[in-house]
Amino acid sequence: MPVGVGIPGSVSRKTGRIKNANSTWLNGQPMQQHLQELLQRPVTLTNDANCLALSEATDGAGRNHHNVFAAILGTGCGAGISVNGQLLTGPNGVAGEWGHNPLPWTPEAELQQRPCFCGRHGCNETFLSGTGLSLTHKLRTGQQLPAHAIVEHAGHGDPQTTETLHQYLEHLARGLAAIINVIDPDIIILGGGMSNAEQLYQELPARLPGYVFGGECDTPIVKAAHGDSSGVRGAAWLANT
Repeated sequence: MPVGVGIPGSVSRKTGRIKNANSTWLNGQPMQQHLQELLQRPVTLTNDANCLALSEATDGAGRNHHNVFAAILGTGCGAGISVNGQLLTGPNGVAGEWGHNPLPWTPEAELQQRPCFCGRHGCNETFLSGTGLSLTHKLRTGQQLPAHAIVEHAGHGDPQTTETLHQYLEHLARGLAAIINVIDPDIIILGGGMSNAEQLYQELPARLPGYVFGGECDTPIVKAAHGDSSGVRGAAWLANT
């Protein structure tokens, strides 16, 4: 029986080794080869956000949608794209890697405040991940709080964390608007820890038209139907494709 595995990063088509992983110790490792040798069966690897996209496009929130963009907002920030139920990975294996583009419509000085593990500054990941939300709060207030605490306190009406969350929503609107302007997906599905913040679905849609070309945006923004299990389910589907 074949095995599917979701990983941070992707597999280089040139070397067969892992690249772009924010779990940086994986980079340069022939993980697929090692797993096949250990398990004595075929192993397919892909980015964990691709697994999310495949799961949700197959039988989740993106079912019956032609073009699905599925984003992980967790400790990192990545995404996968499914078109007609098939993953779009590209010749470089980086389709959907919006996390390592600079956050659009953001002053250079603000980008420079946020170094990224990839060696650049101001990547979407440094704004839109849970750790990015924590950094936003620290830069605003000097106080270090984990993302879940910021969301929880904001939900109880705390003014400082509410303002931080509003800033996060503005950042997220910029990041997603850039995706809509390029591929105009039929649906955007969110996974990862930040996807559990109900404020995203309540407040984000009204912010998108201000950045989407033409000033209109009807793109549904929804939570992954299979929750935290969706990526694992996608890896299982991957093994059967």
